[in-house]
Amino acid sequence: MSDLDVSAAVTDRGVDLTFNVAAGEVLAVVGPNGAGKSTAMSVVAGLLRAQRATVRVGDRILTDTAERVHVPVHDRRIGLLLQDPLLFPHMTVLGNVLFAARHARTASNTEPGSVARQWLHRVGAAEWADRRPAELSGGQAQRVALARALAADPDVLLLDEPLAGLDVAGAAAVRPILRDVLTQERPSLRPAVLVTHDLLDVLSIADRVLVLEDGAVAESGPVADFLAAPRSRFGARMAGVNVVRGVLAGPTTLRSADGRWHGVPAEALSAESEVLAVFSPASVAVYPDQPHGSPRNSIRVRVAQLDVTGAAVRVRGADQADGGPGLAADVTREAVAELRLTVGKQVWMAVKTQLVSLHAGHRSEMSPL
Repeated sequence: MSDLDVSAAVTDRGVDLTFNVAAGEVLAVVGPNGAGKSTAMSVVAGLLRAQRATVRVGDRILTDTAERVHVPVHDRRIGLLLQDPLLFPHMTVLGNVLFAARHARTASNTEPGSVARQWLHRVGAAEWADRRPAELSGGQAQRVALARALAADPDVLLLDEPLAGLDVAGAAAVRPILRDVLTQERPSLRPAVLVTHDLLDVLSIADRVLVLEDGAVAESGPVADFLAAPRSRFGARMAGVNVVRGVLAGPTTLRSADGRWHGVPAEALSAESEVLAVFSPASVAVYPDQPHGSPRNSIRVRVAQLDVTGAAVRVRGADQADGGPGLAADVTREAVAELRLTVGKQVWMAVKTQLVSLHAGHRSEMSPL
């Protein structure tokens, strides 16, 4: 198998992006609704024709609009697993997987029925072989759909929110199977792309994360780097940290849309360079009035959300630019009562300088200093 290389522009959807998935790698694609995730997958699968696109798997060119190349969907050798399993209702579970195995391109002479049964066993669905799809739960049907996708021996596997339609228990049951199958398949060097909104999917399945925002790549990197220091607004929210984007106005001053952030160490950055300040919600304090003293970075915000998670309450202020959720602070329930926090109330959020890490940043790849 080989790398997957994608470059696509779908102008009527505002999508213009380029990315690569290495052979044997699982790439998680995340982003807000409408960011272009499913559009990108549709271009790769051949379901959508872009105004400009190239899709290459190793030496095979699947799409090249400049050369008017567009390999039909059924000849692309792309495995596609969606939120809806889309099993054939008139076939048994075994029949569904056997259908894919019979149309597989494989170097072995393994009998299709044996291939189908092997995949059903791999995903823990062998006991349902004689059932019809209507007799399966959502999680069971998704396991069968996974077996069918892999029985076709695809060169690339696309998973577009395959767990989104399942309840918590169903997703918890399928997730380790998906992880184990993709991990065990790495010797075959098949690239896989996983579109998801769930951080658990990223943590348990992916090797690398690609964040899409407004139809473009906002950041890309290993999962560990994404969790430690996300470089995009959506990535920060998903990873549970704050990110303030701005321009370095002086040796220790970040000029952002929220105001000026002072005292952040920036010796290795040049003036007027784009930078990102990253800090945890646990390091943010909430005050009824503008604080004085040690917290040098304080922003007046309107409370947009109050989310209770165990003993803590996450207070999220409205973003000054668009009114959507902005900075987040984790406080105790006692603090919420003492401050009389309610949605819409004006408060001050402040963070100490030593709790802020500064990184170089720009629209695409952003590396920590």
